[in-house]
Amino acid sequence: MNHYILADNQDITREGLISLLKTINPDAVIVVVGSCEELLKALNLHPESVVVLDYTLFNFSSTDHLLNMVAGAEESSWLLFSDELNEIFLRRVLLSDETISVVMKYNSRENIIKALENAANYETYLCDTAESIVHNKTPFLTPHDNLTATEKIILREIALGKMTKEIAWEKSLSFHTVNTHRRNIFRKIGVNNVHEASKYALRAGLIDMMDYYI
Repeated sequence: MNHYILADNQDITREGLISLLKTINPDAVIVVVGSCEELLKALNLHPESVVVLDYTLFNFSSTDHLLNMVAGAEESSWLLFSDELNEIFLRRVLLSDETISVVMKYNSRENIIKALENAANYETYLCDTAESIVHNKTPFLTPHDNLTATEKIILREIALGKMTKEIAWEKSLSFHTVNTHRRNIFRKIGVNNVHEASKYALRAGLIDMMDYYI
């Protein structure tokens, strides 16, 4: 498959992907879209495409919105490419459609190339983070509690699959304020990413098992 649709509104990442695709596939035809509406139009014009999507930076209204679009584009191949994909979101997506691939922006260049090549060949690629979410279960533990009441609320929202911009809008806070809370939470509980933060929220009882395994 030589046709790619880049659905990523982060300029530097998008330019890097274009350069990488041109390196591994000189014949690649690349279309850049900036919204769900543009993505749908591009899929109608080029149904056999690899869609490289940063869900966190796109205007999907919900996880169901994404899954419905994937289901309606049966000839396409989808690769989620982000630096912030919540564990519950990933579990929901990957258990709903086993053909969706996942690679993180912090993964190595070799991993990202492999993910792009697999997607072009209709082969699923899951990075280590996605693999662990699909196959591993998290035991319930009680960690030490050093978060403020506000930080617990923000952490619960993060663990329930909400992105920073969604939390800011729902809580009537600025993006900067929520992002600051997020950094402080990660520092206090000693984690580096959303995947680990979600595990902490489960262990702390901020979300229950039913929420976690949706």
